[in-house]
Amino acid sequence: MQISSTLPAHNLNIFQARRSTFRCQQSPLNPFTNKPLSSASFSLRSHKSITSTELTKLHLSNLEKLLQKQAPDSNQHDLLPPVSFSNKKSRASFEGLNLERIWPEMKAAEEMSPRHLNRLQRLLSKTPEYSPRNSLGSRWRQYHGCNDWAGLLDPLDENLRREVVRYGEFVQAAYHAFHSSPGMSADEAPLPRHVALPDRSYKVTKSLYATSSVGLPKWVDKVAPDLGWMTQRSSWIGYVAVSDDKKEIQRMGRRDIVIALRGTSTCLEWAENLRAQLVDIPKTEDDNTQNAKVECGFQSLYKTRGDHVASLAESVVEEIRRLTELYKGETLSITVTGHSLGAALAVLVAEELSGCTSEAPPVAVFSFGGPRVGNKGFADRINRKKVKVLRIVNNQDLITRVPGIFFAEEDQDEKSAKRMTKIRSVIERNNPLAYSHVGAELRVDTRMSPYLKPNADVACCHDLEAYLHLVDGYLASNCPFRANAKRSLWKLVNEQRSNVKQLYTKKVKSLTLNKLDADTISSIPSCLPSPS
Repeated sequence: MQISSTLPAHNLNIFQARRSTFRCQQSPLNPFTNKPLSSASFSLRSHKSITSTELTKLHLSNLEKLLQKQAPDSNQHDLLPPVSFSNKKSRASFEGLNLERIWPEMKAAEEMSPRHLNRLQRLLSKTPEYSPRNSLGSRWRQYHGCNDWAGLLDPLDENLRREVVRYGEFVQAAYHAFHSSPGMSADEAPLPRHVALPDRSYKVTKSLYATSSVGLPKWVDKVAPDLGWMTQRSSWIGYVAVSDDKKEIQRMGRRDIVIALRGTSTCLEWAENLRAQLVDIPKTEDDNTQNAKVECGFQSLYKTRGDHVASLAESVVEEIRRLTELYKGETLSITVTGHSLGAALAVLVAEELSGCTSEAPPVAVFSFGGPRVGNKGFADRINRKKVKVLRIVNNQDLITRVPGIFFAEEDQDEKSAKRMTKIRSVIERNNPLAYSHVGAELRVDTRMSPYLKPNADVACCHDLEAYLHLVDGYLASNCPFRANAKRSLWKLVNEQRSNVKQLYTKKVKSLTLNKLDADTISSIPSCLPSPS
């Protein structure tokens, strides 16, 4: 319905007085501005009638002129849409980002709203932002792998993503605790070690040590006297922690015991990684598995005792027995997590814990960038003991394809990949010395990340933080990196700067960070890449 209204002559003076008031407001959306109305705008001075529809059209025309902006180049893979700034404080905080160079066709001040800039700042800050922790309740066994994570991996379940990242951060805490104090006295037993857990609902109950049986020549200590910790036989390798918060226990549906193991960091651990021959593992009375073998170096680090510390195997079994007795009657789970060498040791730990007590809790492994641990007989033994293993694998991580025969599957067409899979299965079935992976697999890809270079080097593809970044952005095998990924990019850029796209390294350099925070971050050693 169209309503027409006419301005009577005796009200013209009143209307013109109000019009002068509108001029003082200088509103760009007000049809009555300082600029004279054109002849097509039905000038009031001509005493013509103006309908409400015409006024609306004029108002929308001014609104369109105000909001009209040039769109950025569609070829630019930019994360942030062009929106104008709304406050001076946000503009000042990001003047150093050199946005004109990123979007050359537009002025920096007109590009990003404070909301989008704040999101970018959060991604580039050192404080991660997490997805909400949903209650696992009665479904916790599914997330712990009772059905081998069927239906949860592709597409990746939101709750499982959060749990995987959380267990990866337990491993990061093991790295940081070791690098903060890598040395151990060769003359006395080590003191309890402080571990800054990422989850305060857990408490550390036991420190774990791995000992190498490899001996280095005496001249090594003379050549590198300041790196004595690199050649020590026994080293702190991880810890046992247990959930101790009632709310978290209720959320998870059980009390969780975590065993976290770091990757290769010392010379002797590197030497053990190179001992790739397969050796027999001890059999139990109820074990009917034939010809189960594991890598010699992994078994050495797992079973060897130190001068003042028990072997990793003895320490873990003793502590788990103590905790299961302490919390007898409660619903318990055991989660073993590790990266690189720690991932291999995690499988050995889980295999032994599955039968260490008469009523052993469910045992699951979350491994990151783990190598093959044993042969097909060992894989069968793991399956028979109902140990659940979820291997998080990066397509470009070479460590996940050793030891054993190397297959470059992701660079082949579908037909060639199927042929290689058949060849590998035949070799594993007929050759008792062939290595075989165990468990389910969550496969991510460096090339899917919008932040990392597609040709990232071996160290980046094996880096634990890169793994957590890829898991956080993973949706499904046929989907791109999720746009609402929340994990901070700061640690990734700080440790893998040469592998991060130049666009984001420039933004990091431009951000003004507190000097104390920057010094703190730079003082934390990165996780050393490992050949296993």
